[in-house]
Amino acid sequence: EKFVRNVLEVKRVSDRVMSLKLEIEGVTLNVVSGYAPQDSIQRKRLAKKKWDMDRTEENRQEYKELQHRVKREVSKAKQKAYDELHTRLDTREGEKDLYRLARQRDRDGKDVQQVRVIKDRDGRVLTNEESVERRWKEYFEELMNEENEREKRVEGVNSVEQKVDKIRKDEVRKALKRMKSGKAVGPDDIPVEVWKCLGEAAVEFLTSLFNRVLESERMPEEWRRSVLVPIFKNKGDVQSCSNYRGIKLMSHTMKLWERVVEARLRKVVEICEQQYGFMPRKSTTDAIFALRILMEKYRDGQRELHCVFVDLEKAYDRVPREELWYCMRKSGVAEKYVRVVQDMYERSRTVVRCAVGQTEEFKVEVGLHQGSALSPFLFAIVMDQLSEEVRQESPWTMMFADDIVICSESRKQVEENLERWRFALERRGMKVSRSKTEYMCVNEREGSGTVRLQGEDVKKVQEFKYLGSTVQSNGECGKEENIRENKGKVYRTVVRPAMLYGLETVSLRKRQESELEVAELKILKFFLGVTRLDRIRNEFIRGTAHVGHLGDKVREARLRWFGHVQRRESEYIGRRMLDMELPGRRQRGRPKRRYMDGINEDMKLVGASVEDAEDRDRWREMIRCGDL
Repeated sequence: EKFVRNVLEVKRVSDRVMSLKLEIEGVTLNVVSGYAPQDSIQRKRLAKKKWDMDRTEENRQEYKELQHRVKREVSKAKQKAYDELHTRLDTREGEKDLYRLARQRDRDGKDVQQVRVIKDRDGRVLTNEESVERRWKEYFEELMNEENEREKRVEGVNSVEQKVDKIRKDEVRKALKRMKSGKAVGPDDIPVEVWKCLGEAAVEFLTSLFNRVLESERMPEEWRRSVLVPIFKNKGDVQSCSNYRGIKLMSHTMKLWERVVEARLRKVVEICEQQYGFMPRKSTTDAIFALRILMEKYRDGQRELHCVFVDLEKAYDRVPREELWYCMRKSGVAEKYVRVVQDMYERSRTVVRCAVGQTEEFKVEVGLHQGSALSPFLFAIVMDQLSEEVRQESPWTMMFADDIVICSESRKQVEENLERWRFALERRGMKVSRSKTEYMCVNEREGSGTVRLQGEDVKKVQEFKYLGSTVQSNGECGKEENIRENKGKVYRTVVRPAMLYGLETVSLRKRQESELEVAELKILKFFLGVTRLDRIRNEFIRGTAHVGHLGDKVREARLRWFGHVQRRESEYIGRRMLDMELPGRRQRGRPKRRYMDGINEDMKLVGASVEDAEDRDRWREMIRCGDL
């Protein structure tokens, strides 16, 4: 009850803080929405009703005057709203708004959020609102409360009983700093912006609250509730529930509590080097780089490399919670923290928010919370323990959360490794997807067939989108470059990051760089309203938009990443890949372009050497390429 009173008090404070925030920014609802003041609209409506009841010339004139006045006010309000929007978009803070506008426009065009009919499990279309709500509840209730078959553990694990320190204010400050603003709120309607606006008062209150939760091992009941929002996956039938991903909107205050606990768990648990997902000093680029360089080495040595990209069915939703508690204890987590995490999952319940309304509440008893701040690290702990006996060192095994790639020099060996992974995961309740797991052979000589999993052929592909970057069986990056050309809607916030993503790990040919720059210029011309008939030179267009050459930006990104790799320890996966030597000779004729070929050309162009990379600041200064 005391926690409930605290929550209600914070809610009252949040309402006041948010209203003050709007007043300070000078933003009012009618201006932001582009509508005239509501009182004028109401007077016009009353005048229309009056004229409908008594069709006199006087009433008609009154209605027409109000109608013209409202139109003028609407026009002025819209213009004011657009002026303020354009002014804001010119600032750095406005880049996030611009990105949201592009995403919202894309969603509105697909109209996915407005789907008011859905199909039942037999494929019949449901149109009644109550039936639609029941179907959404039925689907997610089954999804989040169904476990895969697994072996029951007979062996136990010793719990770590040790005293834990109280939550400190600096821990809360760090957690608060890591929380992003502008996110959808949970059922308690308290955004994290409230705590950020309250400053030190919030830190003191939250520190006291979190210490009480830690001591009692029981969090407020309000935190156990969540709202599940179905997000369309942009593929498949829009009326099928299975083509939606459920994202939970949870209490922001609970997420703060999760971040405090997560920071402490990360200090205790050491995750294997093969895990790149949500780990400090690791990213998708590390894994993409390692895989690309490995493929490049085998292509140059004219040797085959066999890769299997393993997909897990509904990985987060199917994690057995008993396995989670076991893996946490096996990883050396203090029993106090195990009980705290158990409390986060105890009596958790949710509702589904769909286009026709909100479903009835139901319990969630299986899997990890989607949208939770702590779930990615908990999943990493589970995968770390389950793969302990089957994983090989990087790059032969690499994981990014539930995305797994297994590599080997022979098809037979990679097939055996795949079966070992399947057995290790499925005996503990995780399931390998037979339809989405794919196999690729790099530098294949003659048809070497495909790998098999429990008597079934694994789908063989010539290209695979690994962590958002397309890798090809011939070791080239032409497909990746073509994909980059087609990406982008808004330049500074979307286009350039999309076109540059992953290119720091490849060495483009001159033709490929030229094609990328052509695609970039087409977008810039579209933004500026320029056509070929205007006969304006490209340099003038770049100067007008204050945009440098994309090729220079690619070179800067590539050298920045190379410097990062050079400064890392010798055991780092990127260093090991660059230093790796394979027996064999490169094929006759013009040699294929390698990553280091591009790096050497880049360093020569900027007058840098490998030794310069050791000094980070000097290296950044040497390779920097600003916009015009």
